[in-house]
Amino acid sequence: MNIRPSAAIRQNYNEIAEMCRSTEEPVFLTKNGEGDLVVMDIDTYNKREKMLKLREELLAVEEERLHGSKGYTIDEVAAMMRNAIKEAANHGKTE
Repeated sequence: MNIRPSAAIRQNYNEIAEMCRSTEEPVFLTKNGEGDLVVMDIDTYNKREKMLKLREELLAVEEERLHGSKGYTIDEVAAMMRNAIKEAANHGKTE
């Protein structure tokens, strides 16, 4: 865990930015010895946001399953995928 005083962001912006990019970890900034801000590079932020969204979607699907939502077998999913591919392939063709 990287912890720096808030003044460090003003004095060493490039160093902190490089640390965020190279470690792909946030830097925690303190003010008067207390946690104040978290800084991270944009790529790491975007990855974390995508992961959080995926986890939310998986949780919603799991909750639906637990409440009796219909599931599909591997064979059913494979058949649906084949049909979707076939429809997509035929979509642009004129007869």
